[in-house]
Amino acid sequence: MPRQYTMRAADQIARRAAHEIETWLRARPETLRTQNVEADPRYRARDVDLIWETHRRTYQIEIKGDRWHTSGNFFFETHSNKEKGTPGCFLYTQADLLFYYFVTPRTLYILPMPATRDWFLTHRAEFPERATTTPVGDAVYTTVGQLVPIERVVRHVPGIEIRQI
Repeated sequence: MPRQYTMRAADQIARRAAHEIETWLRARPETLRTQNVEADPRYRARDVDLIWETHRRTYQIEIKGDRWHTSGNFFFETHSNKEKGTPGCFLYTQADLLFYYFVTPRTLYILPMPATRDWFLTHRAEFPERATTTPVGDAVYTTVGQLVPIERVVRHVPGIEIRQI
């Protein structure tokens, strides 16, 4: 049976992750500015949450907050709403970087996109699929993803950074 989450709990994790990451980025010396664009429909369509402007360049960032740090896995979302046939953010984000953040130990994995997605798609059949359900009003929607060992991604995708924030 899939794990079940409330929309409120999922939103709390997402807000916490965004807040802690934005605070961390603003304190970095290379940061010129950050802009949260989660509410902007232009960026929502591209699944981009944050713009990070540095001295070197500007990055579009997708933030994934997760509380299951002890699993040793990333959960790469392949269907955000299975009932509606909506693809998962991991498959369509146009972000330059995926900030995968485990909120409890405050561990941030900075994953280069699309390199991480390309590697995943090549090896997708090797990873178990899992689903979670979220009640919304009288309905329930199902999110589907795959459990991918963190150590394997770090070993095979160049350019990943790990930060304790």
